[in-house]
Amino acid sequence: MRVRFLLSVLVSALAIGCSQSSTDTSSTTTSTTAPTGNPTTENFTGTVAVGGSDVHSFTVVLSGGQLNVILTAAGPPPTIQMGLGIGSYSGTTCTLFSNGSLTTPAGSIAQLTGTANAGTYCVQVSDVGNQTAPVNYAVTVTHF
Repeated sequence: MRVRFLLSVLVSALAIGCSQSSTDTSSTTTSTTAPTGNPTTENFTGTVAVGGSDVHSFTVVLSGGQLNVILTAAGPPPTIQMGLGIGSYSGTTCTLFSNGSLTTPAGSIAQLTGTANAGTYCVQVSDVGNQTAPVNYAVTVTHF
């Protein structure tokens, strides 16, 4: 997901750079507006039962702001791979977005990144079939 985001930024930058003809004598400045204010950081913890999942909701207040999701801890064992996903609610069910989930160990770099419109979202941590006992976890969600 992060690769697609970076690739789309790169393609956009290349398209802007290649769109001016060599005979154009005017100059054009393109800028992006970063969200103002500080991002909101939400920390969630919980336990995933064998074959289960755990869900937390959060609210984004600024459309078009950066969204980062980091599975910061999971275990035992500390190297276990967990399902990590982001989605929105369909009734009371967290429905993960297409391409909005992956299998990952805990780490310090965002495993899911992108931009989000204002609204209520959910983050889900789940067993991917490799648990033999309950797993404790911590997730950090940063957004505007």
